[in-house]
Amino acid sequence: MSVLDSTTTILASGVRLTVPLAFAACGEYLAERAGAMNISVEAMMLSAAFTSVATASATGSATVGLAAGVLTGLVVGFVHGNLSHRAQINTFVIGLVLNALVLGLTSYLITTEQFTAHQVGVLSIPLLQDIPLIGKPLFSQRWPAYLLILLVPLTWWLVERSRWGLELRAVGENPQAADVTGIKVNVRRRQALLWCGALAGLGGAYLAVGEVGSFNQNMTAGRGYLVIAAVIFGAWRLGRTLLGCLVFGLSDAMRLALPALGVTLNAQLLVAAPYLLALLAMLLFTTQHREPAALGRPFERGST
Repeated sequence: MSVLDSTTTILASGVRLTVPLAFAACGEYLAERAGAMNISVEAMMLSAAFTSVATASATGSATVGLAAGVLTGLVVGFVHGNLSHRAQINTFVIGLVLNALVLGLTSYLITTEQFTAHQVGVLSIPLLQDIPLIGKPLFSQRWPAYLLILLVPLTWWLVERSRWGLELRAVGENPQAADVTGIKVNVRRRQALLWCGALAGLGGAYLAVGEVGSFNQNMTAGRGYLVIAAVIFGAWRLGRTLLGCLVFGLSDAMRLALPALGVTLNAQLLVAAPYLLALLAMLLFTTQHREPAALGRPFERGST
């Protein structure tokens, strides 16, 4: 295999591994700008991956499975938001409990059920897919990947240009002042968690019925935590957050590609590489950039 072919293969793998991270990161970015530190991204992605495969197997349609994954993510976001804001339970505890619950539940269910493999189709764009080096990585993907072309600018516009986004940012920076002006702080945060749930669910479903075609125990393997690290890496800016997702995706692709290329490295080190990179990014960037002032802080007076 030539150097060009090897590079193209690694890039294509990196882009595929980046897509589910990018979906979830768009949601987590919006949630954190509203001050909602959503630790349950992993639960959203993993539960959506399981539901999408189960639904695709039952209906024979990977597209229906993808939609079921989005709905599952919404349900987890709804549960997280209501437990956090209505029941006033610590949001970090809720996130960790949901992650553990979904991991245990899906690990049990996968041993009791047999699913038929289904995958969404590949959409290759004529001419563009023939561009050297970047053609196949960017223009020959499973069709849901192209939804990022709409979702990324939509997420940016919602946060930076819409009135709703202005209220979200106010809630994330100074919820007391936002409350005085009549903004329903916890309502806005719950809405942000629903957006995060839908997109994280889409990311988990894409991983399952897009890239893999089946469900494996703990198949997200900590990708929800990488998404949180990407938002921090991106200094709570959408473009840089997506760049962080690409860095983590390419790192994971290198882990898979190096043994096939004959490069011998410690297997455990290769598996840990994306997470070590995420930890390094968090150490470097959390000291250089300021997060939303009220990130992770409960607002008890807010309207329910």
